[in-house]
Amino acid sequence: MAKYRFEQIAFNSTEKKKPEENDRHVYLGLEHLDSGCLKVTRFGADVAPIGDKLVMRKGDVLFGKRRAYQKKVAIAPFDGIFSAHGMVLRPRENVVDPQFFPFFISSDYFLDAAIKISVGSLSPTINWRDLKNLEFNLPSLEEQRQLATVLQSITDTIETYKNLLTKTDELVKSQFIELFGDPVENDKNWPITQLSEIADIKIGPFGSLLHREDYIEGVHSLINPSHIIDGNILPDPALSITERKYQELSPYWLKVGDIVMGRRGEMGRCAVVKDTGLLCGTGSLIIRLTKGMKPYFLQKILSRPDYKRIIEQKAVGVTMLNLNTSIVASLEVPLLPEHLQTLFISFVEQLDKSKFELEQALSELTLTYKRILAENLG
Repeated sequence: MAKYRFEQIAFNSTEKKKPEENDRHVYLGLEHLDSGCLKVTRFGADVAPIGDKLVMRKGDVLFGKRRAYQKKVAIAPFDGIFSAHGMVLRPRENVVDPQFFPFFISSDYFLDAAIKISVGSLSPTINWRDLKNLEFNLPSLEEQRQLATVLQSITDTIETYKNLLTKTDELVKSQFIELFGDPVENDKNWPITQLSEIADIKIGPFGSLLHREDYIEGVHSLINPSHIIDGNILPDPALSITERKYQELSPYWLKVGDIVMGRRGEMGRCAVVKDTGLLCGTGSLIIRLTKGMKPYFLQKILSRPDYKRIIEQKAVGVTMLNLNTSIVASLEVPLLPEHLQTLFISFVEQLDKSKFELEQALSELTLTYKRILAENLG
């Protein structure tokens, strides 16, 4: 295995252009790149981007040099323009195989070394003058070609599993509409009720009830809007409180089956609570259903894009939208037949078993992919 400076491995293309109107259709920003995924699934802008952008060619490797800890690397899917907060990299083919090159750039071996030389506190950025001098070990070109074939096969299988998971989610959505219709349009004419009739609603503790000294690492996590992602609760162990403080704030405990909902910022951000020991944060509120509807269904209704717009119209505030208990209590939702809710949940549980198996296989493949790279680099 030979060692090379990065400038001997890759060419950093700095060709730029000022975007024209048509360039907005072939623009890629860092927001279009997903961590851990070489494939680009979204692109474009509503208006032509402002400022010089990097020229990219189909097959170039795009690397997010700003906030590099996000580990964003992708293969350019077409000729176009790329954010100036990134790098457009091309392989030096006498040293690195073009098919292996994207796998190398996206490896933890390369990214961890690059992240260490990033500079700046708010938006740490990697400079080419520092990156080009980093040294990396590479296997022979023949070994790289063999590795690329194996890694591409694993990547294709991972992509297939991801597509199956997406189709499973789409099946759930279509079955929901088939049984219940559109819950916002209420095209099946279900009875309508206000949330105040079927739920108790409580806003999280005022900031004065919590102080800096109350926070510790990893005991009882607070759930604020930032911890509600795509209908799931992702606690931050660093934002937790002591057992003693947790007992003092018992009125704000989140119980299994509650819906925790962000009350400021993005409207409609909510999730069903599945674990004990969590506390409603200052920026959230609790919806505790008392009759008529199962939590899963209310969460699905509140988080729909069209229902979010209804919530936004009722919210107060100029610089940041806010909700209070009276606003949430006045929200109207269709009362779905409970026997259909039970039928649907049974359907979802069956699909969840298949999803679990797919996710397990996906996790194992991802670990295999990383292990192969780790064993053959460095």
